[in-house]
Amino acid sequence: MSVASYIPSPSHGVWDIGPIPIRAYALGIIIGAIVAIMIGERRFQARGGRDGVIGDIAIWAIPFGIVGARIYHVSTDPELYFSDGKHPLNAFKIWEGGLGIWGAIAGGALGAYIACRRYGVTFSSVADALAPGLLVAQAIGRIGNYFNQELFGKPTTKPWGLEIDAAHRPDGYAQFATFHPTFLYELLWNLAAAALIIAIDRKFKLTGGRAFALYAMLYTSGRVWIEALRIDEANHIGPFRLNVWTSIIVFTVAAIFFSATRKRGAEEEPVDETTDERVDDEANGESESEPTT
Repeated sequence: MSVASYIPSPSHGVWDIGPIPIRAYALGIIIGAIVAIMIGERRFQARGGRDGVIGDIAIWAIPFGIVGARIYHVSTDPELYFSDGKHPLNAFKIWEGGLGIWGAIAGGALGAYIACRRYGVTFSSVADALAPGLLVAQAIGRIGNYFNQELFGKPTTKPWGLEIDAAHRPDGYAQFATFHPTFLYELLWNLAAAALIIAIDRKFKLTGGRAFALYAMLYTSGRVWIEALRIDEANHIGPFRLNVWTSIIVFTVAAIFFSATRKRGAEEEPVDETTDERVDDEANGESESEPTT
């Protein structure tokens, strides 16, 4: 096989800077979060929101999301931590990988909701502002899977096949050298979905959580076929992996919500409740003004 006929994998995903290990997996999550905040901030302000609110909300959403992602991973793959010969305390070693996107979304949403209540902004407007940025963040995060040589798909001889070291190949696949780069498929799918949300939102002004519902629909529709390619160990319900069933359920709920709210107009949703209060105060003559001299 020629060098140009496959995608080589990195030899390692951790770099030591003195006593501090820099992990590609964690670095991807951090960079992705920063990019998502930047995109969300810009979109939120364009909708009439205050400067800096998305960053404040992220302080709540990110740790909640990480905890939720870990809980989902551990609860759906408990045999990795609680079966014979395993160490339950390893469930807390989040730096070794193992985060579930559905737990991240649920946990992050809970943290964001709490923050929205504290800062006086509409939760759905924040979710809509963040929708495309979340997809970009997820795309960046998948690069960490590339460095870890994990979550790849079935063997393939396509020119874009991903070379996987023998130590990382699952049982029964030792004789194969290249596999479907499902991390790359999802990365490209997410970026395309993010661009599509932005384009549709510009034309139809999606509000009331509809942009976020579109995010859920687009992401899960891609996750179903990408998940079907993967060969890493996963729990199944019937013929499908657990994440396939989760994608189907999330897609269905999001599609029902998107369809049921299709007539909702942009004027129906206050983006920033404190802004509305300030406007009301000014209308009533209660705003602060400089003293007359």
